[in-house]
Amino acid sequence: MSSQDYCESLLEYSPNVYVRGAKVENVVTHPQLRPGINAIGASYDFARLPQHQDYALAHQHTSGKTVNRFVHINRSSDDLLSKLEYVRALCQLTGCAMRYLSMDGLNALYQSTCRMDAERGTEYGSRLVEQMHRIQELDLTVGIAMTDAKGDRSLRPSEQPRLESHVRVVNKRPDGIEISGVKAIVTAAPYVHELFVLPGRSMTEDDKNFAVACQVPIDAPGLTVIARPAGRPGDPTAEFSGRFGQSTGVCIFEDVFVPYDRVYMCGEWEHAEHLTKTYANHHRHTCIGARAGFGDLLIGASSMMIETNGLDINEEPHLRESMVELIKTVESFYSCGVSASVYCTTTDAGNVEPDPVYSNLGKLMLANSIFDMHRIANTVSGGLIVTLPHPDDDHNPDTQGKLDALMSASPDIPPYRRAQVARLIEDLTASHSGAWYSVISVHGGGSPEAMKREIFRKYPIAEKAEFVQRLIERGVHAKSASQAAQPGQCCDTGCEPPEKSTIPRREQ
Repeated sequence: MSSQDYCESLLEYSPNVYVRGAKVENVVTHPQLRPGINAIGASYDFARLPQHQDYALAHQHTSGKTVNRFVHINRSSDDLLSKLEYVRALCQLTGCAMRYLSMDGLNALYQSTCRMDAERGTEYGSRLVEQMHRIQELDLTVGIAMTDAKGDRSLRPSEQPRLESHVRVVNKRPDGIEISGVKAIVTAAPYVHELFVLPGRSMTEDDKNFAVACQVPIDAPGLTVIARPAGRPGDPTAEFSGRFGQSTGVCIFEDVFVPYDRVYMCGEWEHAEHLTKTYANHHRHTCIGARAGFGDLLIGASSMMIETNGLDINEEPHLRESMVELIKTVESFYSCGVSASVYCTTTDAGNVEPDPVYSNLGKLMLANSIFDMHRIANTVSGGLIVTLPHPDDDHNPDTQGKLDALMSASPDIPPYRRAQVARLIEDLTASHSGAWYSVISVHGGGSPEAMKREIFRKYPIAEKAEFVQRLIERGVHAKSASQAAQPGQCCDTGCEPPEKSTIPRREQ
């Protein structure tokens, strides 16, 4: 599909959506949602342009068809690297592409349904593949409903005084299940076609009714979406977020019916943790590419702001140092994404999973660095980015000339261009949207504490301890460096002189 096709396809759905206390009659034409639709629409248009098709399109091995990478099962390190490149390129334009959630959900479900089928004798995997082919054929966008309202966080789902704080199965019918509960943070909820409903934590047997994974149309009867506006549409100061943004929604499920051919977990409580953590790993890897694209926006905007201020970065060492610091930050966490792709593992299902240590390290680095990235951009830009008058004053004949005198810094750059760049950096770093990107960078894909736990759990600390133990057992710690190099001490098997020299003699 093209972005226009995507918009037209949304008109085939009638979701029950509310924004700012009012019911939305048409998500496509609603001005508060348009920046989000523009952002997802870019993923459709990118896949149709020849210059992007190497990473935006992929060969689906189960069908033999070419599909958008955002609805594809990753099968190799090259797939993961292409995913990173695709996400980064899109987020250089949109800030957040959102549609990559579909890919992360498909890959996590592909792994977990294979695991459940092998251990439980279920048929979830074949159901998923059938639905996946339908998603790919129609080129749909599927959102992820994973984070529950949670209620009292010290209690498990089955212990909550209000059971609706987590989505659960409330009724099993001969033809399907009914689910109820609240999913609290659903990216792009108002303008996706369908939702993957996934468990958001580990479960016990008492929680088995909450161990549910399924696929639900966004306009399913009983589903209500209460959404935030996407970006800052209509605000003339919003140079970026007036065009591209992201809506998140609270999804309330009230006896929503799901036929069995769209159910991928129903009571298999011991597999809930695997699905949750598998999805988190895929998604954190993707977040690295997304925030690298956002970082590229900050790098480019900061460079332009320096230039429009009339400064030459080559002649200003302190500005150059700040820019290098910003570049180092962005490329450091992106390199973790590349490493996670290169050191991926092939699962029993046949897809690949990014290395969890590098994925979580990269996501943790960007979460801890996002405020520093903003700080550097603010430092090199100057205070103009938050003191510039409103754009309406640019066109007021009583003030325009005076403002032009204020905004003139370089004879080669018109005053309006300097104002435009300043407002762009304000929008990216110092506005409501800028603060939103900061918080979503910290908590999107899980909190920093969750990433620390995964790094600690997955990192081979015991293996490192074994290295030291081997040294101690060989007595290296008690010998000098020269003694340690003696035969029998420099390696596990010991060194023996060769029977004869292996160095070829030069002919006399």
